[in-house]
Amino acid sequence: MTIGPPVPGYSEPTLDSRTISRPEVIGLSTGYSPSDATASQTVPPSPSDSASSDASAGSRSRRRKTSHLKEVPETLELRESLRARCEQVADRLDRSVPMTKDELEQVARRTLEEADLPESLVGWVMVMISTSFWRHALEGVPPERRLFLLPHCLKHAEGCPAEYDEFGMNCKECGACSIADFRGLAEEMGYRVLVAEGSPVVMKIIVGGYVDAVIGVACLNVLEKAIDKVLLAGIPCMAVPLLSSDCRNTKVDEAWVDQMIRTPYKPAQQETRSYVHLMRAAGDLFLPETLEANAPRLRGKSAFGTGDLSAQSVAAMDAVEATEHIAYDFLARGGKHSRPFITLAAYDAMTGGDCTGSNAARAIAELPQSVRRAALSIETFHKASLVHDDIEDDDAFRYGQPSLHKVFGIPTAINVGDFLVGMGYRLISDRSAMAGTGAAAQIDVMDCLAAAHMRLGEGQGAELLWRDGTDRRLTPLDALKIYALKTSPAFEAALFSGVRLGCGDDADGKANEYRESIRTFSRNLGVAFQILNDLGDFAGDNDNKLSAGGDIFGGRPTLLWALALDSLNEHDQHELLGLASADCTLGDAERLSAVRGLYEKAGVFDTAFRLVDKHQQRAEQVADKIEPDSLRRLLYFLVDTVLERPEIQTPKVVSLGIAAATV
Repeated sequence: MTIGPPVPGYSEPTLDSRTISRPEVIGLSTGYSPSDATASQTVPPSPSDSASSDASAGSRSRRRKTSHLKEVPETLELRESLRARCEQVADRLDRSVPMTKDELEQVARRTLEEADLPESLVGWVMVMISTSFWRHALEGVPPERRLFLLPHCLKHAEGCPAEYDEFGMNCKECGACSIADFRGLAEEMGYRVLVAEGSPVVMKIIVGGYVDAVIGVACLNVLEKAIDKVLLAGIPCMAVPLLSSDCRNTKVDEAWVDQMIRTPYKPAQQETRSYVHLMRAAGDLFLPETLEANAPRLRGKSAFGTGDLSAQSVAAMDAVEATEHIAYDFLARGGKHSRPFITLAAYDAMTGGDCTGSNAARAIAELPQSVRRAALSIETFHKASLVHDDIEDDDAFRYGQPSLHKVFGIPTAINVGDFLVGMGYRLISDRSAMAGTGAAAQIDVMDCLAAAHMRLGEGQGAELLWRDGTDRRLTPLDALKIYALKTSPAFEAALFSGVRLGCGDDADGKANEYRESIRTFSRNLGVAFQILNDLGDFAGDNDNKLSAGGDIFGGRPTLLWALALDSLNEHDQHELLGLASADCTLGDAERLSAVRGLYEKAGVFDTAFRLVDKHQQRAEQVADKIEPDSLRRLLYFLVDTVLERPEIQTPKVVSLGIAAATV
């Protein structure tokens, strides 16, 4: 490979990711240890940040904006020199586990510091180091199992004849840009090709088992998100950043892209641990044939999960069989399956971590049925709550399809939800099906699930009572209590079930040592997740066809609402309360704009993100002390992937029809 001259002032650092400690402030230390950072390199916490007293003990980072850290080296000569150095750096890193984003940023900062180059190149260098780190793993994936991801940006904006569908752009190969050339080369080599920058379908393709590695071209903003979602899971990924973040007629180092596409296939054993095997295993649990094998139906044998479930098809069935059939069909319908993944991964972490290693396929095939049924149980409870939530909120869609109560009516949907609750407990209580699991472990898991179910009911009940009452006032503390009850128990149940089953007979009482730690971790993770979920709802949620501001108009209690009422003066509070009233005469778009203005006046969004940081830091403090190392890595992985921060922008509004009734 031809490279440019050495970067002035550069000296090779000796790097090993095992020696990297997570900084207290993300990216504000220039080395591998917080002690390396001088006072001038840190930012003191805001006096208004209630997390400041909790953050000092944390060993992971506080999140901050990084838009100023995404510059691209100006000349090709400098880019090639830096890329070569990044390869040298990456070759000295421990490849046994994926690097976290914090660790990657520290390595990038040290590389730039020793090259006497500006901080603004951090994002670009992170991509180069990450790409170099994964290049050997990607070589071990045959081209037909690789996904090549191209952005829309490279197209010639004026007069581009390409059309778009749900999977991206359908290039017409007109010759106006390089997309067609890259695509043709990749397809010739056997790649699957997708022209859809930053599309969420990428993770679905990977978890669905269609590809095992990704190479792509994207702007640094998109690549930053890819690091969170793809690289942390241990999925080999290489990328070439665009030369600008402009979404029209931008350019890329085309020779680099060509070289990346031509990465040769060299069969090799997996070196770096990956969660993708367990992600796929969690999803596979809900394939009709697998679901039938692990939780055989008692009533009927009609095919389910075919996509043709309707009131008419169910009406033709035996009446007793129908409820079971609808329930199984709903279980197989969709979802991220994050809870069963957590259970499987926690069990694996406690029993050696083989399901993330080079012999993952064999290890997953040998997972005990008791562990599979526990993972199924967690998701079954979750699906039951979704059926009931959709009724309570009158949501019209779930997983892109009409909600069950819209298809079968409210009474039948309630009954299906109840059936799923019973099924969830039966999955664990069946002694013969849980063979191989000690009675004590079985009881502990049942007890955890029951406690989680009760707390969920308390949280949902508090939300409903507030929603259907006449008093729209809510304190931030009350909102956080509801969040802790509604969201945290699912994380706790999923984690504890896997850990407890992984402890076996637990003759030394080790499982009890984890109980409180898991509860504290889950409470903080769940609260942070729910705050981010509310922020995301305000920005709009296309997955379930929700509208921006749906919580406001639907009358659901949110922390954003409580923070606004807590901060605004009496006049503005009265105005905000009026905007949520059923008597408000403004249209949805006007109401949303007015609420947004009051939220911004109260500083709600900044405060909410600071609270996310606080709860994230508390969760990480628990993870810092957890053993074994494989379980600690799982907790860090959950924090980094569950707590994805949305971008709050002015969203499109879809009419909700009517406001929630009050009593």
